[in-house]
Amino acid sequence: MSFAGHEGWLLGYVIGLVVVLVVVALVVPILLLAHRIGGQASSVNAGLEKAVTNTAALQELNTTIASATAIVAGLNRGRKRLGG
Repeated sequence: MSFAGHEGWLLGYVIGLVVVLVVVALVVPILLLAHRIGGQASSVNAGLEKAVTNTAALQELNTTIASATAIVAGLNRGRKRLGG
C-alpha cells in the first residue's frame, strides 16, 4: 500500500492510532480498579451487616435511660417524703 502523495492521510492514521492507544492505556487501569473495588464491596457489605447486628441493642438505650430517669426521680420523691 502506497501513500505517495497522501502523506496527510498517513499522518492522520498514525495520530488516530496513537490517540486510541492512549485512551486504552488510560481506561484499562480504571476498569481494573473498578473491578477490584466491586470485589471488595461484598466483604464491606458483610462487615456493615455485622455492625448492624452488633449495635441493634442500642435502639433500646433511650428506653433504658428513660426508665433509669423515672427510677431516680421516684427515689428522690421517696427520700423527700421521708425527710431526707
